[in-house]
Amino acid sequence: MLPYKFLIAFGLWMLMACNNAHNKNLNNKTDTTLALPFFNHPDWTPEWINKEDSGYQQIHSIPAFSFTDQEGNNFTEADVDGKIYIANFFYTKCRGICPKMTTNMSLLQEAFKNDSTIRLLSHSVTPEIDSIAVLKKYAILNKVDSKKWHLLTGNKNEIYALAKQQYFAGDSVGYYQTGNEFLHTENFILVDQKRRIRGVYNGTLLLEINRIKEDILTLKLEAAITKGLIK
Repeated sequence: MLPYKFLIAFGLWMLMACNNAHNKNLNNKTDTTLALPFFNHPDWTPEWINKEDSGYQQIHSIPAFSFTDQEGNNFTEADVDGKIYIANFFYTKCRGICPKMTTNMSLLQEAFKNDSTIRLLSHSVTPEIDSIAVLKKYAILNKVDSKKWHLLTGNKNEIYALAKQQYFAGDSVGYYQTGNEFLHTENFILVDQKRRIRGVYNGTLLLEINRIKEDILTLKLEAAITKGLIK
């Protein structure tokens, strides 16, 4: 089996090569043919925004938060600073879409197990039931790596406000709900190194999980170009 770092490097090279076929000006840091879009509104309209655009500094980003993970550790936005992460919302007693989402999140955990720049965040939508002990048991059952994948619990109002107002979880109607309506969504949300939303996917579909993997590599290449590591 090829070394993980080689596979990542090869993936980045392939993405760069494919992009070159359509646009040879990779030195242009504002080129949007490579970059993923940003999502600034609950209707999930993709927006390609260059650094020179007036709206670049106003791109929506996930604000500060503070929850507790399955190990009893406080987990905040500082723990994902400079990292790419995938967020979703679940509950341990769910017998509908959640088991499939957990299985597919496990695939992402395996795919990026040696990549310290990737995190997975699963927020409980029934925190009154999903205590630290319950999440720990769920983590053991599903072979969750606590250094990579964080099952989060905390204040329900704060979780729901973050989900609906910031991650746009569910549909556009959910954004305007009071916060008391039960949240049940299959969305996996890709967030970049600056906590900006760059993709939304159906977390129950394997095809979408493969798309997440590809988009993560695109984000890595985008960052490498910005830093001047690839010319």
